[in-house]
Amino acid sequence: MNNKNETQSGGYNPETEGAEMAFSGKMSYGDYLGLETILSSQAPLSNAPDELLFIIQHQTSELWMKLMLHELEGARTAIAEDHMPEAMKLLARVSRIMEQLNSAWDVLRTMTPSDYTQFRDSLGLSSGFQSLQYRLIEYALGNRNLAMIRPHEHVPENVDLLQQELAKPSLYQVVLSFAQRQGLDVPEHVIAKPSDKPNGEVPEIVDLWQKVYRDPAQYWALYEVGEKLVDLEDYFRRWRFNHVTTVERVIGFKRGTGGTGGVTYLKRMLEVELFPELWHVRTEL
Repeated sequence: MNNKNETQSGGYNPETEGAEMAFSGKMSYGDYLGLETILSSQAPLSNAPDELLFIIQHQTSELWMKLMLHELEGARTAIAEDHMPEAMKLLARVSRIMEQLNSAWDVLRTMTPSDYTQFRDSLGLSSGFQSLQYRLIEYALGNRNLAMIRPHEHVPENVDLLQQELAKPSLYQVVLSFAQRQGLDVPEHVIAKPSDKPNGEVPEIVDLWQKVYRDPAQYWALYEVGEKLVDLEDYFRRWRFNHVTTVERVIGFKRGTGGTGGVTYLKRMLEVELFPELWHVRTEL
């Protein structure tokens, strides 16, 4: 005797358990997610088989970065309002997003130099260093290199978004303002106004983190957020390393499509520190 959950052909039929099977005039999975738009947004410019991989790799990375910006803004607001448990959750999520971005390089590395050369010319001058969302993430984290606004000047709306970000204190500045509210000494020039340059080591801030790390129980909230920032930058450094390794594996030391030095440029980016005092304090402990 056939089970009532089986069709005449012997397959499982979810309709017998009440699953909706007809979606005319109703919201479906694809409708909610906008899949028709998303899945029709890949338009390879060549016949090279691996161009689709290249496009999807970068499009999905941009989606993760959109979420990352959303969570960073939430964390920054939470810290500014002393809602530290909420901020910890959001910063942990940002690190997991970075983990996803790191894993994506493993897929792209399956593309060989021979595969890439079949469509590289189709990219024109487009390059990852032109990513608006990546630049917004770096600015939010404190790597505020104003020279990097230039690649976005052809789209005034994008420049406006970057200027809006620069008008806010960076995530690190918000953390240091929280430290000041906890009674620790923070030089006023560090937090008085939104930063307009990359984070650089300030000896007094190293001293601040020494106090925190020598007495975690007294400064638990700062100790926890400090470790969350280190965790985030750890993943960020891995992302940069995976980027440079993937590029060298695929194009060697050729110049990048956007005119950068390619691997040479990316290796310089490995030296950038987002939260320098949190790393340098390790030497002092």
